[in-house]
Amino acid sequence: MIYMDNAATTMHKPQEVIDAVVRAMSSMGNAGRGANEASLSASRIIYDTRERLARLFGAKDARRIAFTNNSTESLNIAIKGILSPGDHVITTMLEHNSVLRPLYEMEKKGVKLTIVPSDSRGCLDIRDIEEAITSDTKMIVCTNGSNLTGNYIDVKPIGELAHRHNVLFVVDASQTAGVFPIDVEDMKIDILCFTGHKGLLGPQGTGGIYVREGVEIRPLKTGGSGIQTYSKTHPIQMPTALEAGTLNGHGIAGLHAALAYLERTGIDEIRAREQSLMRRFYEGVKEIPGVKIYGDFSQENRCAIVTLNIGEYDSSEVSDELLTEYGISTRPGGHCAPLMHEALGTVEQGAVRFSFSHYNTEEEVDIAIRAIHELAEEPEPETL
Repeated sequence: MIYMDNAATTMHKPQEVIDAVVRAMSSMGNAGRGANEASLSASRIIYDTRERLARLFGAKDARRIAFTNNSTESLNIAIKGILSPGDHVITTMLEHNSVLRPLYEMEKKGVKLTIVPSDSRGCLDIRDIEEAITSDTKMIVCTNGSNLTGNYIDVKPIGELAHRHNVLFVVDASQTAGVFPIDVEDMKIDILCFTGHKGLLGPQGTGGIYVREGVEIRPLKTGGSGIQTYSKTHPIQMPTALEAGTLNGHGIAGLHAALAYLERTGIDEIRAREQSLMRRFYEGVKEIPGVKIYGDFSQENRCAIVTLNIGEYDSSEVSDELLTEYGISTRPGGHCAPLMHEALGTVEQGAVRFSFSHYNTEEEVDIAIRAIHELAEEPEPETL
């Protein structure tokens, strides 16, 4: 199989990640729950993984990073743990349902929600965000990269805007962590939500949230923490405040190895490789009659995603053909980004997303280009 669904999850992992998980399964105990070697080894791995993440994201204090299962959990923690009835929150049409659905829940509880529009290419105008700010605005939530169009969103100007207005800035880095440089201090990011199983090249079930010092979040979960056992309330110190229960130590061991791989290889090199493959595919299909491509490809820097449709074909039919006839795995449908599909006019048809990893090859890209050429030459289905 030619795997081109890396925006959903990176299937091909460095071998050391696989080895680390296997090793951890046979050696690691429960971090912070004892003084035996199995427990201490887990604690060391978890501590060092926090340190590696802090270096990657420019965080001054690794204790400000708590582990979660994925970006969805991190975003729920941020949104539900800060907003209260009467607060105002701003987000964008680019967002994934992991942002939108928690916000809709909070809207039903009395939070005022503003969703700023995008243009037909999926691009934002920061002036729309600034115009939406009111005296009640508590938070701005924005993705760093669209999982549908691949557009990269420069969040630094938005962070500076939020900072000027004393508004909390929450960034969804699902598509950019491990691929694009992120500096929470320089970008004025108050809360960074990320997952381990995409660009960070770690196992599924790993992720995290960075919370700037001074920002308090009501925990989504409370329970065992390994400390303050006789207190009726959950500890408030980070990272324990947001880490109730046993952590996914085995997965974090894999994430630890993945971060070492990223440090050794360099995210700039990985990004350049992925963008090169993405551009090769884009250039090979952009002039095919009947093929429509979505997103802003004038960006020098963008996520390694090309999303397209062929004529009036349903995106699921195209994706099925790519898999059954060419062995190419892609993602059709709505991509958990309903408002972005509304902006693109693809709600009914969906779209076919190709997303590239640095493990893909030029030969695989060329096969995908040939597949789109051949599929586009087929007669379109009759409309009823």
